[in-house]
Amino acid sequence: MKIVSEALDWKQKFSERTDARMAIAMQFAFEAKPIIAWAEGLKARGIDLPIHIGIAGPAKLQTLIKFAIACGVGPSLRVLQKRAMDVTKLMLPYEPTDVVAELAAHKAANPGFNIEAAHFFPLGGIKTNAEWAMQHGGAAAAPARAS
Repeated sequence: MKIVSEALDWKQKFSERTDARMAIAMQFAFEAKPIIAWAEGLKARGIDLPIHIGIAGPAKLQTLIKFAIACGVGPSLRVLQKRAMDVTKLMLPYEPTDVVAELAAHKAANPGFNIEAAHFFPLGGIKTNAEWAMQHGGAAAAPARAS
C-alpha cells in the first residue's frame, strides 16, 4: 500500500507542476461506500486528482465472484456473498444499478467530490454491458469526448 500512496503523491505533484491532465483510474468495485471512503481519504491527504471509477458491468454472480477473486477486490466480495445467500437473487444476474445510483447521489450532494467519470468492466459481455448502459441513460449521461 505504501508504494501506491507514494505513486499517488508523485502523480499529484506532477499534475501541479505541469500542464498534464491527470486522473486516477481504479479497478472495479461492487459497492459505493468503500469507493466514497477511499476517494474522500485521498482528498484529505491532499490528492485531488479526478477519479475515474471502475464499475463491474452486468454479469452472472459466478462470473463476478471469479473475476473478483482473480483481481483481488476481496473487500467488495461482501456484496456478492450477501447476494449469494439470498436464494431469490442467486439466479438473477448482477446489475450495477445500486452502486451507480449511490455514487451519483453522493456526487449530487457533494459537488466537490472528485469522481469525474466511470468506466465499465464488461465482465458479462460487451453487448450486455452496452444494453444495460443504454437502458440506464448511459448515452445521455456520458457525452463523447475527443481524445
